[in-house]
Order: sequence, then C-alpha cells, then structure tokens
Amino acid sequence: MDSWANSGSRDLHLDLRQTITPGARGARDLLLSALRDAVRSGRLVPGTMLPPSRSLATDLGLARNTVAEAYAELVAEGWLASQQGAGTWVVNNVGNEIPARPRGVRVVPTHNLMPGSPDVSEFPRHEWAAATRRALINAPTEALRMGDPRGRPELREALAEYLARVRGVRTTPESIVICAGVRHGVELLAKVFERSGPIAVEAYALFIFRDAIAATGIPTVPIGVDERGAVVSELDALDAPAVLLTPAHHSPMGMPLHPSRRTAVVDWAQRTGGYVFDDDYDGEFRYDRQPVGALQALCPDRMVYLGSTSKSLSQALRLGWMVVPDELMDSVLAAAGGQQFYVDAVSQLTMADFITTGQYDRHIRRMRLRYRRRRDSLVDALAGFEVGISGLSAGVNLLLTLPDGTEHEVLRRAGEAGIALTGLSMMRHPLAGPDVPAPEGIIVGFAAPAEHAFAAAVDALCNVLRASGLGQ
Repeated sequence: MDSWANSGSRDLHLDLRQTITPGARGARDLLLSALRDAVRSGRLVPGTMLPPSRSLATDLGLARNTVAEAYAELVAEGWLASQQGAGTWVVNNVGNEIPARPRGVRVVPTHNLMPGSPDVSEFPRHEWAAATRRALINAPTEALRMGDPRGRPELREALAEYLARVRGVRTTPESIVICAGVRHGVELLAKVFERSGPIAVEAYALFIFRDAIAATGIPTVPIGVDERGAVVSELDALDAPAVLLTPAHHSPMGMPLHPSRRTAVVDWAQRTGGYVFDDDYDGEFRYDRQPVGALQALCPDRMVYLGSTSKSLSQALRLGWMVVPDELMDSVLAAAGGQQFYVDAVSQLTMADFITTGQYDRHIRRMRLRYRRRRDSLVDALAGFEVGISGLSAGVNLLLTLPDGTEHEVLRRAGEAGIALTGLSMMRHPLAGPDVPAPEGIIVGFAAPAEHAFAAAVDALCNVLRASGLGQ
C-alpha cells in the first residue's frame, strides 16, 4: 500500500507500512492506526481537512468503503468530525473533546458522551473565584517564587488531610507531589523506571496512559481482566518492576479489584520489590456500594497513589497529585526536573483553600447526587435494548456490551448522528492474547453533557441502538 495520498489540492502522508501492530485485522485497522497516530502526535492539527474518502482510497489502493468506515469510526471516537457537503476534519489531538468548528463550516451540535469528562457547566465558578481571591490575599510573597519541587505546602497539607479522611490514604504532606494530572504523573513514574524493564498494565485500560509510558521508550505488557478485576497472578510470570492498576473502579469494565486480588498484588510487591501505581479512577463518585478505599493504604512503601481534579472539577485545571514512597521521592523529583513549574502556584493555593473551607466536599456531594440521577435515567432508558450494562456502582461512565459484530455499526451510526462515543476495542492492549476475552461494546460517559442537553443525548443514543437492530 502506498504511503502518500495526493488528493487534488490536499496531500496527506500516511505510512501504513509502519503502523502494523500485533492483532491488526487488515487494511482498515492499519488506516485507523495511522490516522490516530497522526492526530495524537500533533502532525495533523485541529481543523485540518482530510481528503475525500474516494480520493484517499484511490491514492492508498484501498476500497472506498474501507476508508469511509475508518472515517466514520474516528468520528464516533471523537478524533474527527464530519458534515455532509463540508468534508471531514481533525477535531483535536487527544480524542476526548467536543468537535471544533473549522473556519467557514457550520457544524451541527454534537452529543458529547465521551467517557471521563465531568459536566463543566457545573464548575463552581463563584466559589472558585472567591477561593482564588482568598488564596492570593493570604499568600506569602515567597509563594509567587519557585519553591519546593513537590508543590505548595498549603496544598500538600490540605490533600494529606483530605485523602486520609475520604480515601483512606496513608500519607504526610512530605510524601505528596503535585503534578499536572494523572497522565503527567504516569509519565514521571515511567521515567523513573525507564531502565528497569517493561511496565505491566491492564489488558483493557485507558490508552492515554499506555501512550504516556510508550513516549518514554518503555514497553508495556498486559495482564488479563475478568469479573474480579485485573488478574494480578499473571505478574509472577513477568519481569516487570511496576504495574499500573485502577483498583477502586476498573476503567473501562467498572468493577473494583476483588479483595483477594488486592491482597495478592500487595504480596507480589513485597515479595519481588515491585511497585503498584494506584490510579484512583472514579474513587470520588460512588453510588450503590460501600466505599472502596485506596489500595495504597495496604502497603504505602510499595504503592504510588495517583489522583486529580479531571472528573471532579475540570480536565482544564491540569491539577493532580501523587503520594510517593520515600524510596522513590528523589527519583520522581529528578524526573520532574527538580522544580515545581508544571502547575502554577495560584491554582495550587486556590485548590488548598477549596479543600480546607469544605467547598470541595460540598461540590463532590452535589455532583454525586446529580450523576447518580443521570445514571439511573440512562439505565431506565436502556431497558429493553439488547445490551449488557456494567460499571453501575461508581464513576461517570457506563459500559454497554454489545452482541458480537455490532460495535463498529453502532459507532458508525453514532458518528452519523453527531454522538461522540468510545468503542471498547479502543481500550484493548495491542498485545493482549487470545486468552483475554474480546467483548464488543461502547463506553458511555453520562457526566459530560450539560443538564439541559442530557435527555437529548440519551434519546439520540437510544435511536442509534434502535437503528442498529438492538431492540425496541
């Protein structure tokens, strides 16, 4: 297959020969991989218009349907946007935002059901502004200089109290490092272990973290996932210095790590000297079960706890934290560059005030009630459809498992209907073996739409499932 597409006035370089990965099923998979890589790397910037499917198919020697299906799937996943008569264009470089509006193109409204996003229309603007004002008025002069590379002591002290009280984390302010979100924390940890071997990850997990690790040149190896969460017994067969888990609420399957496996992974870490990266995914939003405490509390010396404000407040804050064992602290700070320059001091001081005044707790409780109502409404709307529903007890996403052979069709129709969704297959590790089940499904984020837009988004999703022959 050629690597150049020359379509009229637009040239597009896609080297399909360099995108072959284990488990690839053919030309469509190669094209999907090449386009995702081009967007993710920033080579195709937001607003870039792509060649028509017919032209691209001719230039690459592919069937037109192959290109059209790839475009439709990437629209459904949120990488691209499309409108009849206007063409197809790049949305963004992370695949998790509402499609951007290219210059001169009128775009129909999109129903944003992408996972992992909060309802930012409910961001507590007035309370945050008041906290910022208080923080600046009370801040010492030295707070506006480069300080402790771990972050502002005010925020680390507030987090130490909050995480112990709400998540059961065992820590002190001295063990906390402020970072620009969980992905940034994973990048720093990967740099620490870059000469120690591959890092183990769950066979189904957020691809952005695999990408973050891969960007440091470190391979990842998958361990299986079943109804009890990650199959941590597989770690014994790997030469991995660390494993990244989502034990509170698995992403994307939705179950907590079974108590026996929590004990088993602690045993593995103590016996082998390995470390566990405890991504407290969705830990703050629980509905129908007793709280599942942080795994870190079972063995603080072998665990790195990771959390952020990405689902509680906004992804745009770029505000996260790590609880780091003493043995790793110097290496983590060295990987970060030795200075606290990646999260601004004002945001840190504001967040500290937000926690200590109780505003953060109040916001979490308010949004927990709202998201629970949305979850219940979505589940009610899906009754009677031929889908399995999991991940109900916590978090801001639901996993809808679909009959075999229907995931692509649902994503295609969702893209045509202007619904941004993520397919379950996108979360599968490319090296996951045949012994890891490969269910088909979609991940529905029910938190992202504004309150007034939620009912319409649910109706649109139901129409897509209905048109795909899945009931009612």
